This record gives sequence, structure tokens and C-alpha cells, in this order.
Amino acid sequence: MKLDISLVKHLPLFADMADGDIEAMLSHAVSRRIAVGDAVFEQGAPATHFFLLLNGRLKVSQVTPQGEQVIVRMVNPGDLFGIARALQRTDYPGTALCVSEAVALCWPMDLWSPMIEQNPRLAVTAMTTIGQRLQEAHTRIREISTEEVERRVAHAVLRLSEQAGREEEDGLRIDFPITRQDIAELTGTTLHTVSRILSAWEGRGLVTGGRQKLLVRDVAGLKALAENEKSA
Repeated sequence: MKLDISLVKHLPLFADMADGDIEAMLSHAVSRRIAVGDAVFEQGAPATHFFLLLNGRLKVSQVTPQGEQVIVRMVNPGDLFGIARALQRTDYPGTALCVSEAVALCWPMDLWSPMIEQNPRLAVTAMTTIGQRLQEAHTRIREISTEEVERRVAHAVLRLSEQAGREEEDGLRIDFPITRQDIAELTGTTLHTVSRILSAWEGRGLVTGGRQKLLVRDVAGLKALAENEKSA
């Protein structure tokens, strides 16, 4: 079924493309609906396709040689993902798991090189995506290496609220299911430590938790913790 360009033209990847170039890209794309809990691809599997997330949320995790699972990034609407060829890889470096019902466009990986050559906008977006991920990785490494756990957790929750915060009367609701274990994996700490920190924050009115739900009630207070400032 032919995809309507009006469904994607607002996304950053397509924003500056001519309609003809968008149609050319979409002519090779297949729309895929992804249920919560489904893996789009798994770590170490042959990289057969690359993707663009239209809606929903995914988390990309890696299992370390020591057998520990670490969440390396969240995939948000409009993000390219699974672009293993751009990283000079033939396999996927992580597992992309759906955490909020999603729809993605997918293309055969064999088309990556010719599409990059024919479409400068795709090339620029790919470079920007890789640069952003590298910067995120450097930031997280610095935080894990130099910051106390509470500051790392504060930074992680703030990033989630910036990327996926939905305004409500009492604060910013992270609009996909997020568990305390997820936050532990994002920050390189333990479930017990994250549970203790979030419980303390709830007592101070900074956040409100629930079953896989998180509401940030005091953004300024969390920023003060993240930057190690004394709250007023």
C-alpha cells in the first residue's frame, strides 16, 4: 500500500526534502506496527533493515560480556534507528524493545548506501543521529564516572521528561511505561538504590511514582539535585 507523504512530512528527516524525494524513499518503505514487549531486532542478529519511528517508544539495551543488561538509549518518534550499516556493522549492536505501542517505517539495509548517495538530507540526518548518540554516550560515561548516584538518577529522569514529558496539572508525566529497573539500567546502578532514591523524592514532593508511571512534580528541584545545588 502506498504511504501518504502527509503522514511523515512534519518529521525532521523529511522536513527539507522535496516531495519527489520523499515519495522515492517511501516507495521502498514498509509500515510495521509493533506491540508492547516485541523486539524490533535483537543484539547480534544480522542487520537486515533500518527504521524510522513514527510513533510510540522503544528502548535499546545491550547485554555486556559480564551478562549485565544496560539500556543505552530510548527511541523517540522521528528517530532513525537500526542504522548498523552507518556504524560499519553487519549486526545490530543492541536489542530494540517496544515499551509503548509503536509504528515504524522499515527499509532493507541493502538500500542504505544507495539512498545515502542519492539523498543528502538522509546523509545529514544519519550523521546528526550518530553525533547525538555519541554525545549522549559521553555524557552518561562522564556522569557514571564522576557523579554520585542521586545526581545520575536526576539527570536521567530530567532527560526522560524532556524527551517524553506530557504536561499535566501537577507536573510532567513521562508518557510511556518506565520501571525503576529501567532507570537503574540507564544510570548504571541497582534497582534497590533507584527505589530508595525515588521513594525519598516522593516524600519531598519531587516526583510521584506508580506502576511503570512517573510524574515529575518539581522540575526545578530535580535540576538543583542534578547540578548539586542547594535547594532554597
